[in-house]
Amino acid sequence: MKPLSEKIIRPINEANVDKGRINRKVIQNIFFIDIDRPKKMNGFTPYMFKEMAKAFTEFENEDNALCAIVYTSGDNFCAGMDLNKMKKLLKKGDHSYIKNKNFIDPLGLNKPVRSKPLIVAVKGITFTYGLELMLSADIALAAKNTTFAMLEVKRGLLMTGGATLRFVERSGWSNAMKYLLTGIKFDSQEAYRMNLVQEVVDENYLFTRAVELAGHICQSSPLAIKEVIKNSRLAQIDSIKAIEKFNKVQNKLIKSKDFAEGLKSFEQKRDPSFKN
Repeated sequence: MKPLSEKIIRPINEANVDKGRINRKVIQNIFFIDIDRPKKMNGFTPYMFKEMAKAFTEFENEDNALCAIVYTSGDNFCAGMDLNKMKKLLKKGDHSYIKNKNFIDPLGLNKPVRSKPLIVAVKGITFTYGLELMLSADIALAAKNTTFAMLEVKRGLLMTGGATLRFVERSGWSNAMKYLLTGIKFDSQEAYRMNLVQEVVDENYLFTRAVELAGHICQSSPLAIKEVIKNSRLAQIDSIKAIEKFNKVQNKLIKSKDFAEGLKSFEQKRDPSFKN
């Protein structure tokens, strides 16, 4: 994997401050998704919510994309939704900005959901929707300078992006309630302690580390990767059914070209070279 800069896909021209922008591009089998509204700390607008769903759908449908990284090349990952831009939709009870059956749900709460792996790398301000987007990832990385908060209770709102499920699941009831009920801020070390992130790194290494991990995923069997995610998700709902799937899925994989290449590379003592 060649070294890449986090500025790799950001256009030279600045994003429209009023709307924001979600940049995306496939490089070396990685689907990069860059949140781009830095002057508003990447606060999400209706347009950005829709663009994020489109980006996830493009990732799912792109055969050359084996893993996605959601990040920002700005200073702050995401301050949550921009209430000034969202209040009209909220008051109308219009949730189409976050729930659209024609697009992949970035949060993985509504069908259709992605089948490929996702890494989210956060830094700076990571509030509400930004934190929930991070919790939806398969692997979450945080820079040492990250500040987290779930502020919905300060605004008279419920967390509808998965925090009441995943925060509790990862950290335990009381750890989650300490922050979901108070809205107080916490740092990356606290997030690591509570199992919300898998690694805490220096900010200047964050993007590189995300690319490194994505590179390992991209060098693995795409078929096996999808089955691991699928079975692990099933196990969270019904572990017995997940166990019952083991042999059926394994037999399918054994008949695949991926297993043939994996076995051949093992016998030849070399790295495998899987086809997309």
